[in-house]
Amino acid sequence: MNAHQPVGIVMIEDDEGHARLIEKNIRRAGISNDIKHFADGTSALEYLFNDTTGPVHNGPCMVLLDLNLPDMSGTAILEKIKSNDKLHRTPVVVLTTTDDKVEIQRCYDLGCNVYITKPVNYESFADAIRQLGLFLAVIQVPEVE
Repeated sequence: MNAHQPVGIVMIEDDEGHARLIEKNIRRAGISNDIKHFADGTSALEYLFNDTTGPVHNGPCMVLLDLNLPDMSGTAILEKIKSNDKLHRTPVVVLTTTDDKVEIQRCYDLGCNVYITKPVNYESFADAIRQLGLFLAVIQVPEVE
């Protein structure tokens, strides 16, 4: 990731089991960056936009976003991030059970950087997340202006 400043990972995922699996397998890929987990959109947006330790005030992050959240749609969160002057370059990885073509197109239209469908099978899911971890290890993230 970024050599200048460690990039925080913001995981927005309401399924605790999935959240643990994602974190464990990102760690297995050698990623030691801070991972902040939010189980709903409201608390995630509060952190992203208003928290003094959040990315608007404190530098770059990357978002792992589930689309099916209890309080709002993941696409609404994606739209808010991508339409914000400070956060619009933030990489957003959509990680969800939905493989609906219309939803996939909508996410890319809204500016998501990567769309990954969660495999139903546990082993495949773990494997997909390890591969995501390897990807996270090599990408560059822009500074927040």
